Amino acid sequence: MTATLPETRREDTAFKVEQRGISYVPDDERWARPRDLCGMWAGASFQFEYLVYGAVLMTFGFTFAQAAFLIVVGNLSYLLLGVCSLQGPDAGTTVFIINRAPFGPNGTRLSALFNWATQVGFETEGLILVVFEGVALATKAGYHAGTPLKVVLIIIAAALQTILPFLGYATLVKVLRVLIIPFAVLYIILAVLTLDKINLSSVQHGADWRTMMGGLAFTITLAGLGWVENGNDYSRYLPRESSRRSIVGWVFLGTAVPEVLLMLLGAAVATYVQIDGKDPFNSFPHAFSGWFLVPFFIIAILQLFSINSMDIYSSGVTLQALGLPVKRWNAVLIDTIIGCGITIYAVFSAGFSRLLSDFVAAVIAWIAPWMAIFLVDWFLRRTRYVPHELQRTDPGGLYWRHHGIHWPAIIAQVLGTAASVLAFEQEFYVGPIARAFGNGGADFSVFSGIIVGGLAYWLLAGPRVRREADVQDRMLASGWQEDPATTA
Repeated sequence: MTATLPETRREDTAFKVEQRGISYVPDDERWARPRDLCGMWAGASFQFEYLVYGAVLMTFGFTFAQAAFLIVVGNLSYLLLGVCSLQGPDAGTTVFIINRAPFGPNGTRLSALFNWATQVGFETEGLILVVFEGVALATKAGYHAGTPLKVVLIIIAAALQTILPFLGYATLVKVLRVLIIPFAVLYIILAVLTLDKINLSSVQHGADWRTMMGGLAFTITLAGLGWVENGNDYSRYLPRESSRRSIVGWVFLGTAVPEVLLMLLGAAVATYVQIDGKDPFNSFPHAFSGWFLVPFFIIAILQLFSINSMDIYSSGVTLQALGLPVKRWNAVLIDTIIGCGITIYAVFSAGFSRLLSDFVAAVIAWIAPWMAIFLVDWFLRRTRYVPHELQRTDPGGLYWRHHGIHWPAIIAQVLGTAASVLAFEQEFYVGPIARAFGNGGADFSVFSGIIVGGLAYWLLAGPRVRREADVQDRMLASGWQEDPATTA
């Protein structure tokens, strides 16, 4: 059952700059409901990136049936995002402040650095696609898109996508929920235009199980696994009594369902259109009637802004968790400038598919073991935290350990990351675990990272964390969780 909130003051109000960063959200400001997560995630999920992911998946050499299987199974990983959104209502803060429980206040900075780089990477990917769309529109209008236009497009796009995260969470929820209907209508029209062109026999024999493993790693990472490190940034405004089943269910409904449909549509387009890995937009104009091209690209640009808004919001609070003494909205501006610079380099340096493949590998290497450590720690401490102690960064804190670092978590992260890398099957590197399966190797990086990272943490930290859980229970029983300090 969802908690009933009292009449409250609201620091976080739509279309006003959210002042709160990583500090605790008091009970009387928990205004959100689990269904709000569904609307927000769905508004970000109905967008062009997932159409591209489905099309790029077909470049692995899969039949449509194989790609469809991988898309459905890979998007089940959004259940992980739902589970990784359950800590925010209890802790009342963002992911990498909660991460002080397993890693320590100083140890969490390493994970936060990895996450910040990941979010900037996703922002860059979105900006690259915006530039491709802008170039396609310019070409349609008969204008040659040279270097100056591309640079101008990047700068304008970077500025526009800053607006929603600059304003904050309440604005994101309201705007993304409104965008669901026009986004859904767009893809229904595209699906209708695609149905009579699909060539399900375009690939006769498909790929072997080794390539299937690589495709599964690709899909899982770009689906739920790629978002697990952000979930609690958006669930912290839910009352702590919110139904956990509702949170997981609404998150899954708002993410997996639209993304399965869009990736299937992208894979279907790739059965009758040759996908250009360097610039996917060179391919999609051939997928539907000319009259639909301009409205499609215009709305697709808006969609990319919507999902990039969530990346920038999370990268901003992650930058604060790193210890940078800036306000949340200052961090948004910093990340936007950095992302803009990286995008300018990326647009003129490499093919999109190659960049995407390399980026996915980097994301797997740290997120898979990190997620396992984060969840194992949560279960070991009986799915509870002491919010006051999470906000402490002094030696007297419950989660302080040795100089603010919980070394078992660091060791487990290193071991899990090594296990992921050793199981890579990528264009630039094939690890010994992957090579052991012969004929090009098989990518087990997601699974090896999760298993090794989680098991290592359970063995190394289990006894101590269970003792901490006993201390937590006594502190919570005494009302310790009320009115925690706001200094992070």
